[in-house]
Amino acid sequence: MRFEAITWERLTGALAERAAHIKAADGGSWLRLGIDGATAARTNELARRLAEAFRLRGRPVLVLSTEGFLRPASLRYEYGRQDPDTYYDGWFDTGALWREVFGPLDPGGTGLVLPDLWDPVTDRATRSPYQLLPDGGVLIVHGPMLLGRWFPFDLTVHLRLSPSALRRRTEEADRWTLTALERYASEVRPAEVADVVVRVDDPRHPAWGSGRSGGGAGVTSDR
Repeated sequence: MRFEAITWERLTGALAERAAHIKAADGGSWLRLGIDGATAARTNELARRLAEAFRLRGRPVLVLSTEGFLRPASLRYEYGRQDPDTYYDGWFDTGALWREVFGPLDPGGTGLVLPDLWDPVTDRATRSPYQLLPDGGVLIVHGPMLLGRWFPFDLTVHLRLSPSALRRRTEEADRWTLTALERYASEVRPAEVADVVVRVDDPRHPAWGSGRSGGGAGVTSDR
């Protein structure tokens, strides 16, 4: 895959423009974007920038993190606090994401989305109120290991870190998750299945390339 250097401002503008020409795959009223990447890739920062770009274009936006949809500690830590296999397929409540986030945005849905479900600090339900995403609004979900789960995203972005950069930028206390992230890279191959891939080894100088269905202007793939 070939990458083209780009600024964060240009990247978010290009992604917002591209999304403006996308129709929801299921014919619904809402656009659903996924920003996939390890915690060290700072998916939250791109989600924030992209949300602002949509708002400047007059579109309502709701940003959600998968960190708000963790399973209870009794399930996450069933096999210990640092079990990579559980982190890979047991930490995040994908069923709740389907039910409380994607379901309400199906064609004919209510548009009432639960912004988060579980507080990992108190290990209790957040009891957050549902938020209404108006017709024509944009949902942005960000977090690790989002791809390969059949979530109905209309556009996906993968923030790619080389193995050395991933290790270097992952906090010492979280390095036990690297085994799960390596498994994800090997089994799901996010850099191939995402629509857009952004290389973020140096967060000051991102570069982007096309994924499965072509990238932004001037970006080509040699796969």
